Amino acid sequence: MAMDIQIEEEQIKHLLQLLEQCVNMDSPSKDKQLGDRMADWFAKQFAALTGGTVERIPNATYGDQLRCVIGTGPRRILILGHYDTVWKEGEASKRPFSMKDGRAYGPGVYDMKAGVLQAIFALRLLKEKGRLPADKQIVLLLNSDEEIGSPTSRAVIEREAERAEAAFVLEPPTEPTGALKTWRKGSAHFILVVEGISAHAGVDPQKGVSAIEELSRQIQYLHALTDFEKGTTVNVGVIKGGIGANVIADHAEAEVDVRIMTLQEAQRIEALIRGLKPTLPGTKLTVTGGIRRPPMQRTEATGKLFALAQRIAWEELGMDLRESGTGGVSDGNFAAARGVPTLDGLGAQGAFAHSPQENIELSSIPSRISLLARLLEEC
Repeated sequence: MAMDIQIEEEQIKHLLQLLEQCVNMDSPSKDKQLGDRMADWFAKQFAALTGGTVERIPNATYGDQLRCVIGTGPRRILILGHYDTVWKEGEASKRPFSMKDGRAYGPGVYDMKAGVLQAIFALRLLKEKGRLPADKQIVLLLNSDEEIGSPTSRAVIEREAERAEAAFVLEPPTEPTGALKTWRKGSAHFILVVEGISAHAGVDPQKGVSAIEELSRQIQYLHALTDFEKGTTVNVGVIKGGIGANVIADHAEAEVDVRIMTLQEAQRIEALIRGLKPTLPGTKLTVTGGIRRPPMQRTEATGKLFALAQRIAWEELGMDLRESGTGGVSDGNFAAARGVPTLDGLGAQGAFAHSPQENIELSSIPSRISLLARLLEEC
């Protein structure tokens, strides 16, 4: 089919007007009031631009989730996005939306408010061209807590993924090439707490057992579990303990980040960490935590989905689209773990996520919209 799904200049102007509005609305993950305000805004835009329906999924803790639907066909296609950002209330007033030298700036512009708008405009484009597939129902699921691990939205994502034939994730692509992600490492988080025996470090140190010494031994073991060939990394990133240099510490704790390529490796590492035993007599070790996001493994089906994207990009858009992977995680991990072919990184092209310098490349917006539209049509 000839590629004639191209967004018009007036629509790009409209998108940028909307992008300014939503970037200038703070939507931190942990603020329900601001999250709900952002959800209201996106629900309104989706309905107005696509004519689709919006189901609001109540959330007692964070902003409500949005299940935005267009089409009535039997085949379900899932698009995943989030409207929360890492930025606190007041950030938008400090550095509001701006455009300079072909780029747009502002809190959340790259991760991922521009990507969400690109998806909405891609759906609008399909509808306007009369090319919304009759055999498909497309669900755009927007959640409010992705930046803090999707604690309340995970179950919703997994439920939707189980009914989907393919999932497309609006996280930013790998910069600066715009490559799509066909795999992501999984992540786990653990907290180690060590209890020792306190004593005066000068008067009677022999009566104490240092929780800090025990923790240091555990840290050496944990870091030795890193295996770059397997793609496994274990990092103790936070430690604390003790009350003074002249006191044998009776308490110490550490936070541990783990990244793994496969579910099998995740289970192996988790078993080792949960099975940690103290090495110093008189100490007690407690381990809590576990796998937060399962690995997004590249499957044959995901490879075929990427091949479709690559063909569309090359033949119709003149783009040399590549694939990549990352140690970072997203909601795509949850979808892929449910056996759904998943392409990630379909959002806005730009740079510096989670940084005051985050920005998007304005010239890439039309092609990213067309790519997603054609993928939804052809998959």
